[in-house]
Order: sequence, then C-alpha cells, then structure tokens
Amino acid sequence: MKNISNILLDRRSIRKYTEKPLANELLNDILLKGCRTSTTGNMQVYSIIITRDAEKKRELAPSHFNQKMITEAPVVLTFCADFNRFSKWCRMRNAEPGYDNFLSFFTAAIDALLLAQTVCIAAEAEGLGICYLGTTTYMAHKIIEVLKLPAGVVPVTTVTIGWPAEKPEQVDRLPLEAVVHNEVYSDYSIRDIDIFYKTKEMRSDNQQFVKENSKDSLAQVFTDVRYKKSDNVLFSRTLLQVLKDQGFMNQ
Repeated sequence: MKNISNILLDRRSIRKYTEKPLANELLNDILLKGCRTSTTGNMQVYSIIITRDAEKKRELAPSHFNQKMITEAPVVLTFCADFNRFSKWCRMRNAEPGYDNFLSFFTAAIDALLLAQTVCIAAEAEGLGICYLGTTTYMAHKIIEVLKLPAGVVPVTTVTIGWPAEKPEQVDRLPLEAVVHNEVYSDYSIRDIDIFYKTKEMRSDNQQFVKENSKDSLAQVFTDVRYKKSDNVLFSRTLLQVLKDQGFMNQ
C-alpha cells in the first residue's frame, strides 16, 4: 500500500487501463473503506452501482459521451444519492419520511460525493488508477434508465477504476493562496487574478488548447467551447426534471 501523502500530491486521472482484472475481494475492501467516510446524520443516503459486464458498459457509454474508459476500464462505479432505501426503512418502522425535497437530494449528493472521493483514495492507495467523469449529472436521466434506478435515487458521479496503463503528466492546479481565505472571504483584485492564473495560462498544453480552438484566451476555451452557457442551461433543465421525476422537488 502506498503512502497516502504521496498519493494525494502525486495523483492524476488515469484513462487507460491494463487488461489485468480487478479482484472482487480487493474491490470490496476498497468499498468497505469508502463506506467509513463521513455522512450526514449517519444516514448513509447513497448507493454504489458496480458495472463490470461489457454489454452494460456499452449501454452506459453514450451517457458519458462515449469516452473510451467507460468500456475499457475493468470496473465502472456509479455513485448515487439514495433516499429510497432510507425512506423504506422509515416507513417499515412507523416513521413518515419527509425527504421528497431539494435539500434532501443535496444532502444525499454530498454523502455520495464524500463516499466517491474516499473510494478513490482507497483505490489509489492500492496502486489502482481512477478517473472521475463529470458527465453523470449531464445525462442522469439516461443513466437512470440503463441502471434501472427507482424513485428517490439519482446518479451524481461516476468513477472508472483499474490498473494503470499510463502515467500522464499532472494537470495544473491554482496556488493554495488562490483558494484559501483566512477567517472571511477576501475578494479578488484584478492583480490577484492575473497572478493566480498566470501559471495555468502559460502552460504549453493550455496554450495549445487556445490555438486549437481559435480563441484569444484560455478563459474563452472554457466559456465558448468546453462549458458553454447554452449547454449549462440545457443540462440544468434536464437535471431539474430528473430531480422532479425522482421525487426530490416537493417544496
């Protein structure tokens, strides 16, 4: 097992995996460790869907914009906000649950994301590689269909996991002083922004993104290409409909 401090500082997303299988015993051990993570009120309002079957992974792939690691990774984990199980337990014990609202979804989503991060760290400690996919909330309605998720359950993130077949260059991170505020929030001056984003903007890979997309700045790559307002609005509407359909918008 690797040193946790080194893992956290050296971590990188792995998108290519060897054909070496991931043993059930090791995966279960990783998930067991993950389930010891913090959770709101000790409710554990989350679920994990394990996908190993090749055909099921092919079904999932379009929901993740056909990114290759979905079908190539030995295991795909879908982490879900889940009040279905907890609400059933409440009713069976003559307690009426009141979790059909946005706050409850947000609570369960936090639980699921804390779980997912802990699972990722536990996996990396064993030498495994992981990749987080942000496409889950974009296409939650399709993932719900593929994984047959009942009301009260919403997918919030997906992680591929397997033995690394690559060691890519680490992506950039803002300096610590860009994200840490002491006692109260200290708003950013123009000079602060220039200083904090200079290294990111000067990286050769990011400059290449700007060139490839015929943009004037890296910021324009984000606003005009990668995360456009039109897409954000569309996916927001879709996710809000998912929350309504899954029973989390009664307020």
